[in-house]
Amino acid sequence: MKKLKLVMVGNGMAGVRTLEELIKIAPDIYDITVFGSEPYANYNRILLSPVLAGEQTIQDIMLNDVDWYAENGITLHLGKTINRIDRARRIVVAEDGTEAQYDRLLLATGSTPFMLPVPGKDLAGVISYRDIHDTNAMIAAAETHTHAVVIGGGLLGLEAANGLKLRGMDVTVVHLPGWLMERQLDPVAGKMLQKSLEDRGLKFLLAKNTQELVGDGNGHVQAIRFNDGLEVPAQLVVMAVGIRPNTALAEASGIHCNRGIVVNDTMQTYDPRIYAVGECVNHRGTAYGLVAPLFEMAKVAANHLASFGIGRYQGSVTSTKLKVTGIDLFSAGEFMGGEGTEEIVLSDPIGGVYKKLVLKGDKLVGACLYGDTVDGSWYFKLLREGRDIAEIRDTLMFGEANTGRPGDTGHEGFTMAAAMPDAAEVCGCNGVCKGAIVKAIKEKGLFTLEDVRKHTKASASCGSCTGLVEQIIMFTAGGDYSSAAKAKPLCGCTDHTHQEARDAIRHNKLLTVADVMGFMGWRTPNGCATCRPALNYYLLSTWPHEAVDDPQSRFINERAHANIQKDGTYSVIPRMWGGETNSADLRRIADVVDKYAIPTVKVTGGQRIDLLGVKKEDLPAVWKDLGMPSGLAYAKGLRTVKTCVGSEWCRFGTQNSTLLGQQLEKALARMYAPHKVKIAVSGCPRNCAESGIKDVGVIGVDSGWEIYVGGNGGIKTEVAHFFTKLKTHEEVMEYAGAFLQIYREEGWYLERTVHYLARVGLDHVKKMVLEDHANRKALYERLMFSLDGLPDPWHEFDKAMVDPRQFTPLTA
Repeated sequence: MKKLKLVMVGNGMAGVRTLEELIKIAPDIYDITVFGSEPYANYNRILLSPVLAGEQTIQDIMLNDVDWYAENGITLHLGKTINRIDRARRIVVAEDGTEAQYDRLLLATGSTPFMLPVPGKDLAGVISYRDIHDTNAMIAAAETHTHAVVIGGGLLGLEAANGLKLRGMDVTVVHLPGWLMERQLDPVAGKMLQKSLEDRGLKFLLAKNTQELVGDGNGHVQAIRFNDGLEVPAQLVVMAVGIRPNTALAEASGIHCNRGIVVNDTMQTYDPRIYAVGECVNHRGTAYGLVAPLFEMAKVAANHLASFGIGRYQGSVTSTKLKVTGIDLFSAGEFMGGEGTEEIVLSDPIGGVYKKLVLKGDKLVGACLYGDTVDGSWYFKLLREGRDIAEIRDTLMFGEANTGRPGDTGHEGFTMAAAMPDAAEVCGCNGVCKGAIVKAIKEKGLFTLEDVRKHTKASASCGSCTGLVEQIIMFTAGGDYSSAAKAKPLCGCTDHTHQEARDAIRHNKLLTVADVMGFMGWRTPNGCATCRPALNYYLLSTWPHEAVDDPQSRFINERAHANIQKDGTYSVIPRMWGGETNSADLRRIADVVDKYAIPTVKVTGGQRIDLLGVKKEDLPAVWKDLGMPSGLAYAKGLRTVKTCVGSEWCRFGTQNSTLLGQQLEKALARMYAPHKVKIAVSGCPRNCAESGIKDVGVIGVDSGWEIYVGGNGGIKTEVAHFFTKLKTHEEVMEYAGAFLQIYREEGWYLERTVHYLARVGLDHVKKMVLEDHANRKALYERLMFSLDGLPDPWHEFDKAMVDPRQFTPLTA
């Protein structure tokens, strides 16, 4: 039977989800053609914020690459915008003249950002935040500019502001209402969110009305002016003040629109051959901008395009989560309350937790959670289903595990995943319950997050349920999950994993990057920027003093032995043992600053002095004049050992933390590792050196020292695990060194200690270091052997294989 022709205009998440559902239930009905105005295949627009923040890449957020379209027989036109629909001839026409005939047409044209109609809105540097192009523009701006203003304190604006701040910009958020995210949070939660973001360095101007964007005379924005006369510098202005359904094409074609393309409950427009889904749609007077409703629309539209004739879209109850790492908030329904409602409130400002549940009779109608959102999906399920909560009213605030309902446990030691009933919804975006995930894991033998996403769609959209999905995988797959990463290739140049590369190097005594690639049959002869640095590290850590270091397989910072900055200059950080210095070193630093006109001198968080703005050609001379050891602040290795003044000076100090910190730093100074390593030594349990969030933390107590491992003070703070208790400096050196060596030998490149421990388990490390005396000694000896005689790159150029030609400026 001859296939019908289906054309889809728009290549976003809602439209492609419709095609996925259609292919699943009726794969042979249509010849499908897709037009997308962007040059990219289908990507997860919701995860643009982590891309801006540097947590993910564009490739990481691709949902369907071009191969998917080909595999499903879909004709894909990228970078082509449809500007005319001939409904009489049933043809769509692109700007470049490309035509496609349709029997059914699916409009998924999305939305367009609203730009404030103020003077200066067309200046260069004034952008919206909707797609990859906008994201790339912000990343580029962060490399050359300092001051950014984000107009709009809603969901998208805060994610943009956080990303720009992480890119190094000075960011101010301007918001017209008096608290942030007023459509999703009440004033209390909004103020708590503001405080959390201010602690991260963001600035806020609330209740401010933008009057004008001021140019610099060359067509570029330089400031924002408010109607009260205040003016704030702004080299980048991001408008995140709302979206509007993109109805221009539909309206020009005579399709009925009213604040969106008007559709019925089967997602049909007033032309029965034309369907519409997504943010461009007005359904029962509502236009939705969140992904869960759009996917519900997609399922209904696919059902009717397949001529099944069942299924109605009747609107959605929505929930909101913020995609800023380390900040947990959730809201749904009538969270502000109102007439006929009552509120149950738990407020702990010191602990950073706020919960408000809004009830109407015996039903939950709204929820606003900040700081503790673990039960958000359960509250949302109660709300959406309109369930009677009379029997659990007294314990409702304390979450699902404490309701005493069948299927719940509440027992200490059970994870949330174990306590959840199978019917509980895990992924609100895609409507996936726990039972469906467990079934897929068991029946299909899944044990990686990527596999679960592929087969169930759970956590594949906004990503806020990722942690819960991982818990379910661990609970269901058990030990298989801990080895899941073994199935993931090191990079696209090979099918081999990190562990297979390490094993091959060790078992076959491979000594160069070329040896590894040749032995293991690399598809790309010279590798790439992902595999070459990893292989180089594995070689050096496996065969110290024998493997050949390849400087060209290191990142720019390690090749230049300095941190490159956003303006192309470099920072220089000489080592200060345990954070202690003297007048002679300080004088040398001051002389160097004056001699080379270094613009910024700053004390770092690791108790060292950072010289910022050094020209690349000046680096060798700067280091020669300093005459101090390199702090290796650029390296994947030991950065610094932070100390407090300890018992030498502090009246509370119980141990000499400065001396132990210096001993550790001098012993480990030139240690390379899978990722950066930070150590801290505190002289008493007051922990002034922040030992609890370091890769190795040492805390002085009356009887000696406590060791903590696997902490992280980065984007998402992780508290270190208690490891052991020791008495002497020598023991601390040995145990800490043994832990770092096993991490060096077993960790995968760019894997922090916190992630290494999550992968192998703390018990494994304790067994190797604490329980096996001989193995601990051997690990420490191997570490000392590998560090013996390592050169200082700035004082032993030849031995460190530093190419001095890179510091010679190119001449015209």
